[in-house]
Amino acid sequence: MNVLVTGGTGFIGRSVVRRLVVEGHRPRLLVRDARSPKALALAGGLKAELVPGDVHDEASLARAVAGTDAVVHLVGIISEIGRNTFEEAHVGATRRLLAAAKAADVKRWVQMSALGTRPNARARYHQTKWAAEELVRASGLDWTIFRPSIVYGPGDGLVGLFAKMSRWSPVLPVMGSGAGLMQPIHVEQVAKAFVGALTTPASVRQAYDLCGDERFRFVEILGLILKALGRRRLIVHVPMGLARLQARVMEGVFPAILRQASPLSRDQLLMLEEDNVGDSAKAKADFGLEFRPFAEGLKTYLP
Repeated sequence: MNVLVTGGTGFIGRSVVRRLVVEGHRPRLLVRDARSPKALALAGGLKAELVPGDVHDEASLARAVAGTDAVVHLVGIISEIGRNTFEEAHVGATRRLLAAAKAADVKRWVQMSALGTRPNARARYHQTKWAAEELVRASGLDWTIFRPSIVYGPGDGLVGLFAKMSRWSPVLPVMGSGAGLMQPIHVEQVAKAFVGALTTPASVRQAYDLCGDERFRFVEILGLILKALGRRRLIVHVPMGLARLQARVMEGVFPAILRQASPLSRDQLLMLEEDNVGDSAKAKADFGLEFRPFAEGLKTYLP
């Protein structure tokens, strides 16, 4: 298939694009800057087509979907800055891209959502992911929705962040109790599911949890990261009230002074207070996913 991928230069997107090529598809990447080193490196290594555009720009979306057979929509944010809000990045972008796909007579749609997305969710991240899902379900396209848990692998955010922090810091912070459960899944298995959905008729109009078989408390995940690195660090719990105050300050300082989204937000803290778990049985059966133990997976890429 000719497949338009949004978010193709991101952590998960790069694995999805590589998998598309391996499976014989022809990926087309929507990128803001087709001359950026990240885009050029990915396109050059995989012979992927680059199409300059933006999910906020309807005209560029119309050009991007022309002549494609399917859309893999991966764009999403975890922190807000300026006009790039959850509502705009998740709901508005999905609405505009769906309209462009339907106008171009594209039939197949694969959507990145998130585990924990549901009606009446506490976090705005989950609320807007759910609103985007509702748009997809009402689109009339042959859609598949995936809801990943914490995704790990080379270049990830969570594991990479704490691995780097442990190099220079004698302590690792945990916001609140750290008792929330998570089911990490390797990025290659996520990519396998996304690409597999394109040629799996049973996946049409289905939503899947994408999560590993093992459940860990957040503090246990930190312990496994340290063990894989062969390091000992003190894990310090930050009271949630103090964490919220810190997040509120950072939400103001980072956009105003550094012109960056805050690395910690009150919305993220809401999600950390919840379990992030699901049932991977349907995804394993339909896409042949294989889950290695999390501890083993960490050792394959942590230094």
